[in-house]
Amino acid sequence: MQEKPRSWLPLSFEDLKTTSLHTRPSKVCKEDMGKPWSAGGTLRHFVESLPGFLGAGQFRRAAQAIAKAVQAEGTVLLGMGAHPIKVGLSPIIVDALEHGLFTGLAMNGAGIIHDVEMALAGKTSEDVAAHLAAGQFGMARETAEFIHEAVQSGRAKGHCGLGQSVGERLLEQGAPYIQLSILARAAQLQIPVTVHVAFGTDIIHMHPAMDGAAMGELSHYDFRLFCRLVSTLEQGVYINLGSAVILPEVFLKAVNVAHNLGYALQGLTTVNMDFVRHYRAQVNVVERPAGDSGTGISLIGHHEIMFPLLIATVMEFLTGDD
Repeated sequence: MQEKPRSWLPLSFEDLKTTSLHTRPSKVCKEDMGKPWSAGGTLRHFVESLPGFLGAGQFRRAAQAIAKAVQAEGTVLLGMGAHPIKVGLSPIIVDALEHGLFTGLAMNGAGIIHDVEMALAGKTSEDVAAHLAAGQFGMARETAEFIHEAVQSGRAKGHCGLGQSVGERLLEQGAPYIQLSILARAAQLQIPVTVHVAFGTDIIHMHPAMDGAAMGELSHYDFRLFCRLVSTLEQGVYINLGSAVILPEVFLKAVNVAHNLGYALQGLTTVNMDFVRHYRAQVNVVERPAGDSGTGISLIGHHEIMFPLLIATVMEFLTGDD
């Protein structure tokens, strides 16, 4: 066994080989630094003044990918939970539909509830804790009756999904605040809205008028329609706005169906927007679907700030050279 030295001496650095700072590759360069703001500038100037790193760089890439897809008449899909409606984004989404930014939308079951309540009453989102102990949570009569009647009407028409059925009924009934309805405006513009229901998760499932067979039939129609939309996402963009589980799962299955049937999804850009990074949205939206040929982007921040800023930036990019 080698004898241990009685004392340790510091290692000499005299023979170390050094390199040049000027030839060494660096991750941070002066061209990517942020620029100070000048009062009176435009939104476009603000976005261009942001640093080119991390979230700011990803934000710009997301906006550019959406603008590029719109200009090329490609597919841009918005998948959304109900929270965007609850933080006041309906008018912005309606305006984006009117400007042709989205080819189609996908919602979870709660999305149609809050959209309908906004259209019928100009308000939504109750205090769950205040009503739960009395068994009154989710018991609004008008909400359930309207949606279940729309389901029956859509089923009777045939070849009609849940999103279209509710949107068309809002138009037929002339809802008082119809200008706030994403579903109604999409129906007017003939933009598909698919609704993906998980039974037992929504308040309307507790009401006696609930017809599971009818709702399941319409929601499954919407899943197949969503698969059709996803099959056209080559060089397109999919945005997941605030759905942590349901829509990321639905999107992954639709991507698999598209691959199975031989549709090309090369060049796909996926964008996940939420307050925090959720596992399922990260892997099922950002990582797996884009694969080696696409780009996955994660934008973390409050919906009521980040989404309006993203849409406004896309609109700016569409008005001139980027």
